[in-house]
Amino acid sequence: MSIEVQAVSKSYGNQLALNEISFSAKKGEIIGFLGPNGAGKSTMMKILTGYILPDNGAVSVAEIDVLTNSMASKGKIGYLPEQNPLYLDMYVKEYLQFQAAIFKVQKQEIAMVIEKVGLTSEVHKKIGQLSKGYQQRVGIAAAILHNPEVLILDEPTTGLDPNQLQEIRELIRELGKEKTILFSTHIMQEVEAVCDRVIIIKKGELLLDKSMKDLKDNNEQLIEVTFDYKFEEQFIQKLPNLKSYKNNFDNTWYITFESEEDMRPVIFDFAQENGLKILELNSKNQSLEKLFKEITSS
Repeated sequence: MSIEVQAVSKSYGNQLALNEISFSAKKGEIIGFLGPNGAGKSTMMKILTGYILPDNGAVSVAEIDVLTNSMASKGKIGYLPEQNPLYLDMYVKEYLQFQAAIFKVQKQEIAMVIEKVGLTSEVHKKIGQLSKGYQQRVGIAAAILHNPEVLILDEPTTGLDPNQLQEIRELIRELGKEKTILFSTHIMQEVEAVCDRVIIIKKGELLLDKSMKDLKDNNEQLIEVTFDYKFEEQFIQKLPNLKSYKNNFDNTWYITFESEEDMRPVIFDFAQENGLKILELNSKNQSLEKLFKEITSS
């Protein structure tokens, strides 16, 4: 595994930031690492990069123990923090040469990375002259110069315009073909567009760890329907593929089905057979954003 986290806990004084978090990631996975503010995401990323130590648990990157061999593990990680730490008065190529010297990267690798991240046309400009999108490219270029196995990106698309978002999204997808990427963001659409898997944490607890495919292939359908009068719940129990139901207000029901078939026509037939009129009917199938709100709001 490229990343292995086992029962990691971390406290700051009396504040528990992480509570026995465990997950793993294999090469070629792009993982959306989500959670509300204060969930513990930044703490987890700082532990993975060896910046801070956990109180308990085990962490390895590229099968190197981060806790006992931090310097070696750092060589396997590329990290773009939320506040992209660039030297704005340096030229793009000058800055990347400086970064390459730290990691003892050959000069020819710099040219390859510049081309890979789409900086060729900007390479002779000062970083401070670049747009936010190109500055993010510089940060990503610096993170991948030493060809790390794991790439950790903290809010890489914040503040970008729609065109820049699309460009950075495509770059992350391309990098994800050969690296493990842990991608922290608050933009759910970016996760749906880019990631293979989603991890959601809240108050240091792991709430969800699922592949995007499993989330998209979920056969559950939630339908909200309002009829013209109230009736007994045993009538609802006759519906096929019924998983659960809840009566909200007198005439409104939230009905969950487990089926690949669109169940809205079934509800129309149910209403007709029982002499009911449908006043309102809405499909409430969950997007990632709805799921995130649902499991983190309690």
